Amino acid sequence: MALTPNDAAREVVDAAYRIHVALGPGLLESVYETVLEAELRKRGLAVARQLPIPLAYDGMRFPITFRADLMIENILIVEIKAVEVITPLHKKQLLTYLRLSNKPLGLLLNFNSAVMKQGVTRIVNGLRESAPE
Repeated sequence: MALTPNDAAREVVDAAYRIHVALGPGLLESVYETVLEAELRKRGLAVARQLPIPLAYDGMRFPITFRADLMIENILIVEIKAVEVITPLHKKQLLTYLRLSNKPLGLLLNFNSAVMKQGVTRIVNGLRESAPE
């Protein structure tokens, strides 16, 4: 059975929580990205790291304009931050990635939060999931 975006998001949040408990805040974003990628792969999820997101403009295609930190199961984009405060610009960045890649859901994870629950932001791009059967 294929994962839904919300299923993937639950796995990512659980993994991020465990990493945050073990390592705490204060490390570089690249460290959290590396460890989160490894943890998600260990759980059997397909993960692409620093995935190029192309841009189309005025009939032209630009193959590498942005890079998503992590793409999970080709349905969920994860952007990792280690900042004091998540700003509206961070949220707009992720929403832009979602729109350009036509993905329904993204997670913005701020590992610099005191507790991981406060560092998780969901960004939705037209997410609609069917009801469970």
